[in-house]
Amino acid sequence: MIILASKSPRRQELLKLITKDFVIKSANVDETIPEGFSPAQAVEYLSSIKAAPFANGMDTVIGADTVVAFQGEILGKPENDDDAFRMLKLLSGKEHSVFTGVTVMKPDSRKTFSVETKVKFFELTDDEIIKYINTGEPADKAGAYGIQGYGSLLVEKIDGDYFNVVGLPVSQLNRILL
Repeated sequence: MIILASKSPRRQELLKLITKDFVIKSANVDETIPEGFSPAQAVEYLSSIKAAPFANGMDTVIGADTVVAFQGEILGKPENDDDAFRMLKLLSGKEHSVFTGVTVMKPDSRKTFSVETKVKFFELTDDEIIKYINTGEPADKAGAYGIQGYGSLLVEKIDGDYFNVVGLPVSQLNRILL
């Protein structure tokens, strides 16, 4: 059996591109990132601690975590609309990185990896940012945007795996699950 250790509806939909035969479980874990971790190290660490509670030696467990990083700062989910505005203003007209870490625990092996995708936003006006925040979409998204929704209107270009930005690098994950 495959266990997806994530409540994210986006990850659930993306995993269905690989298999429909999985169950969803999640545990409350302390997501405090150790001091000095790079964004890649942070998502790999978080994916690992999310998967660990379900490792039982019989099932395949997949844990994942995504962060947005700009100039070394990890941008998590915004605390409120003001925080979302701050993040989106910071990213306006600039390139940032989206990192997703994935841990796959199989009965006989364990693999943790991360994928980086570069995303460049258009130059955004304050009104555009406020209009986007008013959609409600930024509230539960790393970096205060979702590329698969209205946030797609903010993006000028991407370099890398689109699905990684959504929350799960499915092509690389598929190769590990084979």
